[in-house]
Amino acid sequence: MRRKTAATAATLLLLTACGGGGSTGGGDDGGGLGPDASLWQQRTAASDRYTGFCAAPRSGNDPYNDNLPYPDRQGSIDDEKLWLRTYMHQVYLWNDEIPDARASRYTAAAYGSVPAALDAYLYALTTPKVTASGKFKDAYSFTYPTDQWNALSQLGVGIGYGMEVALLASIPPRSAIVVYTDVGTPAFSQGIARGAEVLAVDGVDWVNDNTRAGVDTLYAGLFPATAGEVHRFTLRDRNGGIRDVFLQSLALNSVPVERVQTFDTPAGRVGYLVFKEHYATAEGELAAALTRFRDAGITDLVLDMRYNGGGYLDIASELAFMVAGQTRSNGRVFEQLRFNATNPLARSPDSTVAFHATSQGFDPSLDSGKALPELSLSRVFVLAGRGTCSASEALINGLRGIGVQAVLIGGTTCGKPYGFYAQENCGLSYFAIEFSGANDQGFSDFADGFAPDCRVSDDYAHELGDPNEALLATALNWQQTGTCGTSSATRAAAAVQRPASEVPQLLRSPLHENAWRRSPR
Repeated sequence: MRRKTAATAATLLLLTACGGGGSTGGGDDGGGLGPDASLWQQRTAASDRYTGFCAAPRSGNDPYNDNLPYPDRQGSIDDEKLWLRTYMHQVYLWNDEIPDARASRYTAAAYGSVPAALDAYLYALTTPKVTASGKFKDAYSFTYPTDQWNALSQLGVGIGYGMEVALLASIPPRSAIVVYTDVGTPAFSQGIARGAEVLAVDGVDWVNDNTRAGVDTLYAGLFPATAGEVHRFTLRDRNGGIRDVFLQSLALNSVPVERVQTFDTPAGRVGYLVFKEHYATAEGELAAALTRFRDAGITDLVLDMRYNGGGYLDIASELAFMVAGQTRSNGRVFEQLRFNATNPLARSPDSTVAFHATSQGFDPSLDSGKALPELSLSRVFVLAGRGTCSASEALINGLRGIGVQAVLIGGTTCGKPYGFYAQENCGLSYFAIEFSGANDQGFSDFADGFAPDCRVSDDYAHELGDPNEALLATALNWQQTGTCGTSSATRAAAAVQRPASEVPQLLRSPLHENAWRRSPR
């Protein structure tokens, strides 16, 4: 798959590759700003001249920008495409690889809506080049409705049922399984647990139906657009029983950190937590969890990030500091951001992300500037897989850059050493890859992912945090023996795993698989 898009149902459900084109020409000059303009202003000076001319201007006030009036004016989709083309030539990491495309092809009539046409045009402007393994360098740039992005990134609020589903087979006969549910959500109240298989959605056969109408129904049920929708799921529970459940979508607050617990082993006390997303609300939860571990005197830590697609890089930096401590991280670089040659941010002090020893003010529950707890560990175990992406990989890379051993258990990570600043225009936010990230030693070559030290298939027969769950059992075995080992738990789990060729793909928004940076403005 080239990339996932919020606009196309078939892309997420069938994981088919999208078609692509290119752009109608080059970028623009600095837009007339003088040398006193900030680097941040210079970054988008050319495209700023075309900002806010919208095919469908918004009215009223923006609740995520101090309730100020929306800046939209009447324009056209051609104005929005002109803005996008100019913006891409300014900030896109591979702006020297943008192909030619005919902007006039990307119309609402051809794609069904203005946002869908703009999403397709963004895709057309991305590099067609591939990595050494044949994977597209940019499988990630996408668009997303701005109001939904603000709600998710700032408040951790998204529409759903409180369950995460992974696709094990993408073409009929398809296979999908629930990998976790969140406490207090509709899925949890219906008794849906890890390991439940999805058989049908709203009467459409999940396993075999491959019609356009069927795929649209499956997509609408799995990804409800609004709160209050009710959809019927046919599930096979872990015990083999088949049942129908009705789930009503809600605006749910994400809980990024869960299952904070400790295990006593002959080799010492181990802390364990499930870390699912680097959202703003994770800042306080992580600080509280690691304070608990510090006070408990743990000697090893297991970070379960197998389903963590990323989020704010600065949250990853805070967690890396809490793991490594002041002595190892002081004066070192967590991530050095590398931009295209013409991006003014390449000259900015903001291009270096330090190890944050204090809270950065993401989470209102934690005062900004508060000293973070330190575990001062020389080793951390990371439970990982294809769902471990972007900011989560930056955490692994950043720790390794200062000599902290990051032992990876599970599968190969997604391979995304890239990130961006979200850029909004006319109610649509653009997430075009703007930078790559290197650690303190200058290493950034993981576009094909980090390979695990212990390759273990995901164990859907046990709940996360169960010491008999295969990945956690392997980590505990390594902590005691120094090897991957073949504990009774891993042997039992292997007996119920899918074939090794089936690599699970989490069915989630592309917002969950990225590294974001907050605007320095």
